[in-house]
This record gives sequence, C-alpha cells and structure tokens, in this order.
Amino acid sequence: MTTLWTIGDLIAATHGRPIGSMPAGITGISIDSRSISPGEVFFAIKGDRVDGHDFASLAFANGAALLVVSEGKLPALGRLTAPMLVVHDVLQALVDLGCAARDRSAAKVIAVTGSVGKTTTKEMLRHALSACGSVHASAASFNNHWGVPLTLARMPETTAYGVFEIGMNHPDEIRPLVKMVRPHVALVTTIAAAHLGNFASLDEIAMAKAEIFEGLVPGGHALLNRDNEQFGVLEQAARAAGVEHIHSFGTDPRAEFRLLDFVADQGSNVLWASVGGQTLEIPMGAPGRHIAENALAVLGAAHLVGADIEKVMNALATMQPEKGRGRRYRLAIDGGYFTLIDESYNANPASMRAAIALLRDTVPGEGGRRIAVLGDMLEMGEFSAKVHAELATPLAEAEIEDVWIGGAEMVALREALSDAAGVEYRPDADGVQELVLQALRPGDVVVVKSSKSTGFSRIVAALLDKYEPFSDTERAE
Repeated sequence: MTTLWTIGDLIAATHGRPIGSMPAGITGISIDSRSISPGEVFFAIKGDRVDGHDFASLAFANGAALLVVSEGKLPALGRLTAPMLVVHDVLQALVDLGCAARDRSAAKVIAVTGSVGKTTTKEMLRHALSACGSVHASAASFNNHWGVPLTLARMPETTAYGVFEIGMNHPDEIRPLVKMVRPHVALVTTIAAAHLGNFASLDEIAMAKAEIFEGLVPGGHALLNRDNEQFGVLEQAARAAGVEHIHSFGTDPRAEFRLLDFVADQGSNVLWASVGGQTLEIPMGAPGRHIAENALAVLGAAHLVGADIEKVMNALATMQPEKGRGRRYRLAIDGGYFTLIDESYNANPASMRAAIALLRDTVPGEGGRRIAVLGDMLEMGEFSAKVHAELATPLAEAEIEDVWIGGAEMVALREALSDAAGVEYRPDADGVQELVLQALRPGDVVVVKSSKSTGFSRIVAALLDKYEPFSDTERAE
C-alpha cells in the first residue's frame, strides 16, 4: 500500500506526542472503527452522539496502525498497548493535518456549494476530471466540520485535481471550512429554499453560501449561476471578498459558459454549450435538464483549472447518476417492466421541481402512467405549508395525474390537489410503500422524492427487493 503520511510528517502536522512503537507511515485515515483498514490511522473524534475513544480498542483490533487520542481521555484507555499520538483535541488535530495536506499539494482545487446539486456536481467533476489526471474528491456528502478536514487529510500529495463539497445549515459554517480548502475555483450551483427554516430569505441563504469566496487563493475564480435570482447578491459578495475573476454559467446570454440547448428524446440526452468561445455538442450519460445545467458548471470549472475540455466532454457522456440522485432502474413486472427513478436522497422545492421535470420527460410504456411518489421536504420552517402546496403547479404543468404522497407536511399538497383524481395520501412512508408495492403495473414510470430522514428511501429499497432487473431478452421470449 502507498504511504499517505510518513510518521514524521504526521507528528509534525498534528503536534502529537507519540506513545509506543510508531509505524513508519500510514496508508489512510479513518474516524470509523468498523470500516478501518489495516495500516490506517484512527482519529478518535468525539461527535454529538458517540465518542471515538470508546471504540479505540476496536479500531486497533481491526487493523489500525496508529490511534490519535485526546490527552484527557488517555487514562480511560487503560492498558491499551496500541501505538498512539496524544493530542489536546482530536478534531483540531485532524483539521491541522488537513491544512498540512493542502499546504503540500500542488493540485488545482475546486470547492462546490449551493442549495441544490452540490453532490451531483462534485461527482460529475470527479468523473470528468479523472480523464485528465488524478482526482481526490469528497466521499459521499462529507461537507461539514469533520468531513472537510477528513477529506483534505486524505488527499495524496500527487493529486492533480481536488474537489471539495462544502455545505451549511446556518451562517458562519462555510467560512472556516473554505479557509482550509483554499480553492482555485469556488462554484455556487444555485440558491434555493433549502434549510429555509433557518433563514429569513433566499438572500440570507445566498450570503451564507457566499462565505465560500473568502477562502479563494489570490487570483482565484468565482463561478456563479447567472440564471439564479440571487446572482447579483453573490456577485456583489464576491467582489466584497476581493475576488477579481468572477464568471457565470447558465442560459442567460451574458453567461460566459452558456447552455445553448438541451434535447432529451427517448433516452438520448444532448447538451449544446458555449465554453471558451467554442460551441460544444455533448452527449450526456445522465438524463435531465438539471443534470445538463450541472454539467455546464462542470465544464466551466474544468476550463478555469485548465483541464482538457475534450476529455471532459467524453467523460460526461459516460456519467451515470448516483444512488438516490436520479439513478434509474428497469424492473420486471407481470411480463413487462416499470421504470424507477430514485431521487430519494433529499428534497427541497428546487430539487422537487427538477424531479418532476425528469418524470415529465420520461416516456411511459404502453398503458403506463407517470407517478410522482413524494414525501415531506424538511427544514422549511414557517414556509413549509406554502412550499409544499406550491408543488401543485409544476405537477399540473407536467400533466402528472398520479401523485402518491405521504408525511405531515404533504397535507398541504394534498389540499392543493384536492380536485385531482389520481392523488393518494398516506400519513407516512410505510403507508406509501404499501400502496406503491400493490399498485404498480407494466409501463409505469415512478419517481421517488423526499427529504432523507422521512424514510422514503425504504420505498426504493423495497421495490428493488421485490422486483428483479428487467432484461431485453425477457421481451424477446
């Protein structure tokens, strides 16, 4: 295994006090004793619910080469004979190691934030830039006060491109994280009503996202969505932060990276874009106009870090949606198949509209229906009833008649759709799951969309468990 950190560099970065026989180096970094691999260092972080020190012995038994522990917890570790680095604060030691990783790296670094599309855009950047060089990117949605330094600390010294997702629920969360990352490009996907319960307006959300500009390296670039109503707020905030190079993407004629056209036709998705003064035709591996808009941001960021755009284009053609973020399944049922679109990872008003548009643009089979299976959007605060009821408009515009909904907040949508014949309401995800498992038929297209903690992902899991993947050979028989 390749050494990620020599023991000397690790001690210097964390200011740790070594105890026991030190390894020459470590091959990786973990904060989870269950998934640690032999040769990795275990950082015993104290979280909101669990304290990593309680699992230090398990981490060592599972192959940890080294434990990073707090001085104050050392007496409680008793007779544990593992090699240890003792520090004042374990999370701060991880932050210090992350900053050291950034200091030693010559990688071009892109930081991504936004109300919608952060993880999808980050994954598209990972996939596209991999065609141009070695890429290190956040795992899953590691975008918070421990996920960002962990991702940084894991970045190999030879990385060519670093891609970091940075999230927030409140003001002052992005600021310290982006100052660790120090990106060359700060990308804001869009501003929408996510976590609206914690803010008074979309402008307030924009200002919190704009903290990302404060960490840009000198001469760095801000990349903003020109189609978003908060573009002006973000542009002004970038200038106030001293950013000299401000770029935009979108359909707006003034956008530097411009979406000229997008055509979705029977499984074929093609994006036409203007990038660097050239018109590009890009077959898209993942469906949906919102994915094409994310791809435009990816092309812009790739251009700004000097990546080979032709290689990036070719990679986008093979990009597939992540689980819970638009991944599609064709599942066999009663001699035919139905199409499942898994959008169950999370939801807010903007991503709900994108999912509804994705359903609209997917053609059902003979006799099939377009079915929207929707659950609560959480963290909407006092705006909750309004934003749920407003989903009636895009559903009507998309001519989606079968709307199967569940959750306390979705009562507002049920009332807004009271005259529609195809509306089914259940109080929770379990009730909706029972309905879905009983009522689907060949030709149907069903999208499942809800906030993560509502449990609607269980509906997707239940469908994948009950129905086998459909093969074209079944149709031939």
